[in-house]
Amino acid sequence: MRYFLLCSIAFALLAACSKNDQEAADFGTRPITMPDGRTVLAETAISMEELMRGLMFRSSLAPDHGMLFLHNQLGKYGYWMFNVQIPLDIIWMDSQKIVVEISANTPPCKAAKASQCPTHGGTQKSQFVLELAAGQAARYKVIVGSRIDF
Repeated sequence: MRYFLLCSIAFALLAACSKNDQEAADFGTRPITMPDGRTVLAETAISMEELMRGLMFRSSLAPDHGMLFLHNQLGKYGYWMFNVQIPLDIIWMDSQKIVVEISANTPPCKAAKASQCPTHGGTQKSQFVLELAAGQAARYKVIVGSRIDF
């Protein structure tokens, strides 16, 4: 009886861990509704460290995933591709979540020094920036003036 009880407890803990692993994988993500009505799942970058790291060192990004950068205030935020290994679509939105600028198919920067990488965008005031795999902005019908909901 005691063995059965211990096995039952162990099984319950393993089942709980599996569920928590799934929840942990979704932690820090939010659904983003694109202009065409489809939804992507975006990791959120809020802290200074998250904003600075972004999608660096990633070897891939699923077509229906991205990263949403949440800046504290409206401003001109240029982005660069240092240590980013994949081309991205970068989408800037104002405080009303209206697209104000797009850098489509932005290539990775292969320079050895960050200072040698060009800055992309940041010519319009924005508060939110969404990065998707290259080509996805066109797939989701994202254009300047469209709205992205989250």
